[in-house]
This record gives sequence, C-alpha cells and structure tokens, in this order.
Amino acid sequence: MGRKQASAALDGMLRRFWRHYGSLSRHLMALKLQHYTKFLFVRDPFVRLISAFRNKFDRPNEDFYRQFGSVMLRRYGNVTGRLADTAAEAFAAGIKPTFHQFITYLLDPETERESIFNEHWRQVYRLCHPCQVKYDFIGRLEDLETDSEQLLKLLKVDHLLRFPSGPQNRTAASWERDWFAEIPITERRELYRLYEPDFELFSYPIPDSVLHQLQTTSSQTP
Repeated sequence: MGRKQASAALDGMLRRFWRHYGSLSRHLMALKLQHYTKFLFVRDPFVRLISAFRNKFDRPNEDFYRQFGSVMLRRYGNVTGRLADTAAEAFAAGIKPTFHQFITYLLDPETERESIFNEHWRQVYRLCHPCQVKYDFIGRLEDLETDSEQLLKLLKVDHLLRFPSGPQNRTAASWERDWFAEIPITERRELYRLYEPDFELFSYPIPDSVLHQLQTTSSQTP
C-alpha cells in the first residue's frame, strides 16, 4: 500500500476515534493499540464478495436493496418504468440485482465518488488497517476451527471457551469458478487489481482459475 493510501487510512481511523472520544481520541487509541490484544480474521477476497452478494442481494434485504440494490438495478439493470420501492416487491416481480451487476457496481468509479465502499465489500486493508495496526494474531475463516483454537490459547481462555462450529452453508472457495463464469475476463482482472492488496497482505494465492477461465457464452448483461 502506498504512503498516500496509508496516510488516508490512518486519518480515517483517527476521525472515527475523534467522533467517539473527542480530544482524548489519540491518547486512548494509542493505549488500546499498545495494551490490547489485537486480532483479525480474514477471508479469500473473491469468496468474501460472493458471500456478501449471497447474503445481501440474493435474498430480500430491505436496507441493502434501498441503499445499493436499487442503485445497481437503475444503473446497470436496464429496468424500464418504475422500480419497486421494497425488496419484497422487487423479488416478487422477479427483479433483483445479479452478481454481474454487483461486480460492475464495484468497478464503477462513480460508486466511491458517491460514498466509500460498504464494510461488507470494502477491502480489508482499508477496513482494518493492517499496515497501521500491529495485530497480535491474524486468522483465516478458511481455517476457523484451528485458528480460533490458537487465538483462545493466545488469550489464555482456551480452558474456558470453545469456539462454535461454523455454518454448514458457508460460501466455499470451490464456488468461485461457477460464480465468475459469466463475468468477462477483463472485469475479473480489473476486480483482482482492486482487491490485490488483500490477496498479497494475507498471502492468498492469485486466483488463476478465475482470472484465466473462459467466459461462458450465456453471459448476463450487467
């Protein structure tokens, strides 16, 4: 991450602390960063996007429909006439954002001119600032059971707590090829560049099968 990006990320973190703690924000943040145990769990960036789409747009979600889904449909959905006011109405009419529209929304420069990415798809390096915060432990959702055990030992509470098993319908990395099959290669590669810092910082492999897989012939229109 470049110096300008790192500086902007740190400034954003300080502004959030200022809103909560006022003039004591810098002092309290320094104390927390020095004395608290800091941990973070990350996920394969592309799988994280699939999961965000499934959870927020593949089923009726009124808040996300109003804030984001309706925007995607208006911009990229070729929707004629009045757009449904609620997610329930839109889904009942068979109208909902597609994964391709979601990716197009992320790649559209106009998106972040209007507002910073939502936390569910904002890059982790911008959300959790690993270049500014020295985390004591960084685990992976893909290795949640073993990594959570290590974390509990680090916190010295492994004799008191046991991390619950994750959901059985968790989005899997093996789904990537299917979900990205109808996304044009150029857009997949552009998306990778957008999330490349997360791939590199957390040692996730380059998703070659996604970046080089041929697009299916029945591509959706964004």
